[in-house]
Amino acid sequence: MRLAGSSGAALEQLAQGGTDLLIVDLAGCTAGDTAQLTTLCMLVRTRNGAPVLVLCPFGMTAWLPELMGHGPLHYRISPVIDVELCQAVTQLLRAPDMAHGPAQQLADKERELRELLTLQRSVQRAVGKLEDVAELAAQICTALCSFPGVRHTALLQMKEGGNLRLLDQEARNGLDLERLLGCRDGLLASPLRDVFPPLLAVSAGELVLLDAPEKAGDPQLAATLHAHDVRMVLALPLRSEPDGPIHGAISLMFERQSQFSREQFACFAAIAQCIGFALAMSELKQQNDALAGRLAQVLTTDPLTGAINRRAGEQLLDTEIRRARRYGLPLAVIACNIDNFRSVNDAYGYPIGDQALRAVSHTIAGRLRVSDRLARMRGEEFLVIATHTTARDALRLAEKLRATVAGTELPGCETVTISLGVAQVAPNEDAVAVMDRVDGALRQAKRRGRNCVELAQ
Repeated sequence: MRLAGSSGAALEQLAQGGTDLLIVDLAGCTAGDTAQLTTLCMLVRTRNGAPVLVLCPFGMTAWLPELMGHGPLHYRISPVIDVELCQAVTQLLRAPDMAHGPAQQLADKERELRELLTLQRSVQRAVGKLEDVAELAAQICTALCSFPGVRHTALLQMKEGGNLRLLDQEARNGLDLERLLGCRDGLLASPLRDVFPPLLAVSAGELVLLDAPEKAGDPQLAATLHAHDVRMVLALPLRSEPDGPIHGAISLMFERQSQFSREQFACFAAIAQCIGFALAMSELKQQNDALAGRLAQVLTTDPLTGAINRRAGEQLLDTEIRRARRYGLPLAVIACNIDNFRSVNDAYGYPIGDQALRAVSHTIAGRLRVSDRLARMRGEEFLVIATHTTARDALRLAEKLRATVAGTELPGCETVTISLGVAQVAPNEDAVAVMDRVDGALRQAKRRGRNCVELAQ
């Protein structure tokens, strides 16, 4: 047995030959030290397939896939008990078992690749449609739980403000992650953030593999996982692109210990990136939908009164006329105008006039049904589109609106009144024709002295 205090010294000893087994202990390494990792990769590469055993703390397991890229190796997650270490060394120094010769190894590799391909396809189907984030998370957890040996899966998402949230989980062992962590939101503030693999994967931004719950160093966590038949936990951070922002993490809990191959690590990493991309796209879609909704509101809403604007009102009237004609339903319109509004502006100023417009609009909107819509057509003139409403019912509604506005006190000025015209849309009448009739009724109400209601002829 020869000992080397550094990877450089180990390279020198390997050059002398006669090394049956190379054991690399990563306990003294520093996470993020790329120079050290590069030298270790050289160590593995110089072995040319000869046995290599890596002892790796579970917080540094992200180095394992990188080292595997430079040659075959076996690993044990440290701390490793003496018996386990002796078994591993003995197995690697022993001559290859002929029962597991090339044919059997090929069959095992084919089975492994089929399992990975099935898992990859299941996840791709789950993320194939950009659905609601909650539904997406449920499908992903179900797909991951289909992998052989997996008893629990979870998807965690990083929300705004650094809030890590448990989106969903699939349990086939009765384990409730929300109960285990004590909450569903703010998981990075959990006492388990430095020992529980999914939380550690997010905070460290790297793959975390725990092949025995007790190695995390938290007895209560280990007891809970063992009670639910969890023997190994794999967690990976979610990114939509390499070195991009972390969108969350996935967690897979296995019912037995096993050694992952390079292909398995690569497949899990690719799946994590796929899920990270899906989460990013889903979030982007939600943001785009919200932005589209705000944009639509800006384009269709009068900013002063909150009523829909003239263009939106005319389009809505056209739509409701077609609907009423198709289903044979009554439809009425009410045009209303604030009486002597120019005098209000002249006497009290435009700020008070704007307050009067807002107050009248809000007062009218407060007396309408959910199916009715209020539009500001021009200046101080408004239009009410009353669906499923006959002329008689529209007259009663118009009178209520008139009385309500007349009885409303407006700050800064005298009470204002409104004049209203009412018309029921005729069976073959278009928007232009009905607007001409209701405007005529409104003018008649003004000629009668204002603060009254007129029915269109």
